[in-house]
Amino acid sequence: MNIKSLLLGSAAALIAVSGARAADAVVVAEPEPAEYVKICDVYGAGYYYIPGTEICLRIGGYVRYDISVGERGSFDGARYTDYLDGDTNDGYYKQARFTLRTYTGQETEMGTLKTYTETRFNWGTGHAPAEFGPGYSDFGSRGVSLNFAWIQLGGLRVGKDETAFNTFTGYAGNVIQDTIVPYGGFDTNVVQYYFDAGNGFSAVASLETGSGFLDAGGSGADFGNDSIDSYVPYVVGGLKYTQGWGSISGVAAYDSTMEEWAAKVRLDVTPMQNLTLFLMAGYGSDDNVPRNYYKQWGGNWAVWGGGTYTINEKTSFNLQASYDEAKEAGVAANIAYDIVPGFTITAEVDYAHNSHKTTGDFGGYEYNWTNLPSDKKNAVGGFLRFQRSF
Repeated sequence: MNIKSLLLGSAAALIAVSGARAADAVVVAEPEPAEYVKICDVYGAGYYYIPGTEICLRIGGYVRYDISVGERGSFDGARYTDYLDGDTNDGYYKQARFTLRTYTGQETEMGTLKTYTETRFNWGTGHAPAEFGPGYSDFGSRGVSLNFAWIQLGGLRVGKDETAFNTFTGYAGNVIQDTIVPYGGFDTNVVQYYFDAGNGFSAVASLETGSGFLDAGGSGADFGNDSIDSYVPYVVGGLKYTQGWGSISGVAAYDSTMEEWAAKVRLDVTPMQNLTLFLMAGYGSDDNVPRNYYKQWGGNWAVWGGGTYTINEKTSFNLQASYDEAKEAGVAANIAYDIVPGFTITAEVDYAHNSHKTTGDFGGYEYNWTNLPSDKKNAVGGFLRFQRSF
């Protein structure tokens, strides 16, 4: 009995010691203080400090859905082939888009260091590029595009941007279809310097490459994608004067591939608090080709005008009219309504007068240089856009 009690006691002691050692092996780490994301208000709303850095980051973008109808030539409609009888019919053009934008900012000893990117994801039904002729339509993904990706230190900007020929003076109004008469190219690589002289004066100088001189507006043809004359870049220069009443600006550009030049001047005025107006005129050479990357309008000259009237805090009316020497004309008008902050519905009506007189010859191929080759000389369309911005 004593031996049995001794054995049981020894076993219990071993278990107790083993348990104590196992408990001793567990080390509970002290909780570390959490580093919460801090607001960075230096560059505007929506920026936050990246934890552990002095870099401010903002992420934004929008989700958009477009529905449009209209006659071929209005820039809004689409054409479809009837699979039963083979007829070509007008129909809806629809597109959904998700756009992701990123912004960063940081102060350095050489000035503010910024970056900006914009990536677009598109899916749609019904599309009729002019170069494919009537009856063409497509369905499904329209691909992913990197529309902006630039770095800026102080006034120096490098990367993927839109040409300073458009960005420095401003786009042609707040309408959706603002290129019925086109006013210049868009996508390009840039090495650019922006100078703020103070007292309302500013200037820009930009070395660019283009992206096919008819890649936006124009006919849709693409001759010489990113093609420059050896190492000679495209060149853009501009001056601007801004005051409380508005601004006056001018840009001049040289297309080294086509050896053509173009220029625009623009006046913006604010005659009253809820009304802004603009008038823009362009002139360019056509010695070698009818149109180039910068002068995409027909003939030598073109004019654009319009404005925005703010009806109330939720509603605005936008108008743009345009005309060029080739007798191509366009009118676009819309009502934009903010249902709630960040969610806008825009309803637009567009009219296009399409000329069919000017042709060009490239390598034996004759091409119709109208804005949008069409079986409708006068075409009308309508556009409905839903957009949630964040």
